[in-house]
Amino acid sequence: ISGSLGALATTVGGVMYMHSFTGGETLLSLGFIFILYTMFVWWRDVIRESTLEGHHTKVVQLGLRYGFLLFIVSEVMFFFAFFWAFFHSSLAPAVEIGGIWPPKGIGVLNPWEIPFLNTLILLSSGAAVTWAHHAILAGKEQQAVYALVATVSLALVFTGFQGMEYYQAPFTISDGIYGSTFFLATGFHGFHVIIGTIFLIICGIRQYMGHLTK
Repeated sequence: ISGSLGALATTVGGVMYMHSFTGGETLLSLGFIFILYTMFVWWRDVIRESTLEGHHTKVVQLGLRYGFLLFIVSEVMFFFAFFWAFFHSSLAPAVEIGGIWPPKGIGVLNPWEIPFLNTLILLSSGAAVTWAHHAILAGKEQQAVYALVATVSLALVFTGFQGMEYYQAPFTISDGIYGSTFFLATGFHGFHVIIGTIFLIICGIRQYMGHLTK
């Protein structure tokens, strides 16, 4: 319930803040606090159940894996919708935007600069987290901690560059279909990276404390 209320408050507060409504910033902040509280309590319970109470049996572990797998499938569908919107408008530009892509008057970002660099950083973080995974399976606990630190560091660099890219972008989310598809797709992706970074920080702390076995 707290997670749902937090998500609702964050969404409504975010929209209000973007449209300069009074109280939007407050509602957005409250929503974030609710979500962070939910995450804290959820992790606390997971750690208690798995380390102290021994409730993570093979059946529970399988359930957690299936749950995460279904979550990933839902994420694929979520981003598929954004890609569909982008390609629908870019491959066959409507007459309303002048029949050209990008629409007239839009200054575009060079894909071979920050976007390309961020792609390399993200792929490197994927390699680093795979290294951490295999290190845990091999029982190399210290190596796994180093790999998770490397992953989190790369993720933070990625987020910093994306923030810089947003700051320098010559268009906004309200600049028609181009601005909408760009900021929705990259914004939600950036948000996922931030959430993933928090998850990996928790994993790193748990690995350091010796919670994760082979």
